[in-house]
Amino acid sequence: MTQLPAASGRAAIVTGASRGIGFGIAQALVARGDRVCITGRNEDALKEAVEKLGAERVIGVAGKAHDEAHQAAAVARAMEEFGRVDHLVNNAGTNPVYSLLTELDLGVARKVYETNVVSALGFAQQTWRAWQKENGGAIVNITSIAGLAPSPFIAAYGMSKAAMVNLTVQLAAEMAPGVRVNSIAPAVVKTKFAAALYEGREAEAAAGYPMQRLGVPEDIGGAAAFLLSDQAGWITGQNLVIDGGLFLKAGGA
Repeated sequence: MTQLPAASGRAAIVTGASRGIGFGIAQALVARGDRVCITGRNEDALKEAVEKLGAERVIGVAGKAHDEAHQAAAVARAMEEFGRVDHLVNNAGTNPVYSLLTELDLGVARKVYETNVVSALGFAQQTWRAWQKENGGAIVNITSIAGLAPSPFIAAYGMSKAAMVNLTVQLAAEMAPGVRVNSIAPAVVKTKFAAALYEGREAEAAAGYPMQRLGVPEDIGGAAAFLLSDQAGWITGQNLVIDGGLFLKAGGA
């Protein structure tokens, strides 16, 4: 049986964490002793993720990120189980279509914005009211380098992630000094969500990166854990780009 790390006394919510980047972040938080509530749409996948992470310290709440009732239920469950919600990671996101903006269905644009941006604001409001306003804490929003530079065919996703970068600085200004708010902008990370960007051509895709590889969820998990930690206590309102050096070749955003 795996030996659990000493409990940190802190608790977190990580949205969209049944797999991929969200799972990697939850894994990093559990590894340092945090208790974690993970969310996701698929209840079976969520249960499997809870078992992998360790049911002793992890709970799952199934639902759609943009659903206000789900947001409230997840925060209420975390408060019931843990008695606190120190940290929030807004990772849930969607990119249901590959299209130019000039050809994009506006209903799809609304869905992307609702899921990627409004849901993050909703979870931030819920955790603020339930715990962070009186007790402090930290938030990390998962954005993307697609929000920092033109991204053909995933422009709707990039547009929403640019909004998340601004959401981060707005919340950082409003919630200071008790709550720090930062974001992480990854390049392509090897997940099911991003598979269309590299599947069948990973070597070719990785060749564009100075580090000569694509990202993995653990790359983002470690960074998120740091930004949520006391070691990052003087960092707020920042968007940390984690891109394997990609912008070095592009000349920056």
